[in-house]
Amino acid sequence: MKSFSDLNEQDILALAISSEEDDARAYGMFANELLQSYPASAKVFLEMAAEEFEHRDMLTKAYRAKFGDFIPLIRRADVHGFVKHKPVYAITKLGIDGMRKRAEVVEAENHRFYMQASERTNDPAIRKLLLDLAAAEKGHESLADKLGLTHLTPDAKVNEAAAEKRLFLLEVVQPGLVGLMDGSVSTLAPIFAAAFATGSTWQTFLVGVAASVGAGISMGLAEGLSDDGKLSGRGRPLIRGLASGVMTAVGGIGHTLPFLIPQFHTALALAVIVVIIELAAITWIRNKYMDTPIIKAALQIAVGGFLVFLTGILIGSA
Repeated sequence: MKSFSDLNEQDILALAISSEEDDARAYGMFANELLQSYPASAKVFLEMAAEEFEHRDMLTKAYRAKFGDFIPLIRRADVHGFVKHKPVYAITKLGIDGMRKRAEVVEAENHRFYMQASERTNDPAIRKLLLDLAAAEKGHESLADKLGLTHLTPDAKVNEAAAEKRLFLLEVVQPGLVGLMDGSVSTLAPIFAAAFATGSTWQTFLVGVAASVGAGISMGLAEGLSDDGKLSGRGRPLIRGLASGVMTAVGGIGHTLPFLIPQFHTALALAVIVVIIELAAITWIRNKYMDTPIIKAALQIAVGGFLVFLTGILIGSA
């Protein structure tokens, strides 16, 4: 997987072409899904798809004029720094609100991409094209406003600031929550293995702190080194890494603290209660911020958490 900073001018144009193609086809799928129930909104998405195809054709013409007919296949998923979106087929199942939110995020993301891409070319004509496309993305009438006019729904009238906020939540808040979930679940095995192996609350506490801090350092480095934040708009790597690392450590410390209690069985019982509360909180987080159905989230967390918890007990009792 390439970093955006490693892409040359040819790569950037190829990436832009495939991105416009993907967005156009996504809007077409949205339109097809809404055609029966919301024909006016389906028309809006069809118009947006046509505009994205037009952008693709403009980029293709510029590419061929400079680099020839062969266009390498480079997609967003091949480049560090892009937001990892849900598959389009999954978005269509979320209804018109899910489709609208996805389109708003894509518009904000594309504007940022074209602004960054324009700084990486020395060709005046290509730079002008990229800046024009950035202006087109920024200057689009908000999809929320369009849907608000067609459906007269107040909640559809979301301005650009709201779209940017969603992008921030998607890129910064959710990775932090993933760190919290990772810290909560991944430390269960070493902590409870230590508890059953030693029977000592203090030794278990030390193992828990070590596991939590170690996981925090690992997640922090992984997040901080994942991309430089210029393309995704996720902010400074150092800040992102610290936030992710701290949240991961916090996730493990929660069920470590009860082992400060000298009485082993009391500490163990309290730690189990804390784990149950943590797993319930993670289930709620996945449902609220990651659009995972509550029952599916509960089953995933319950089964995963139980298996990790059981692993710790079995190893510690061996």
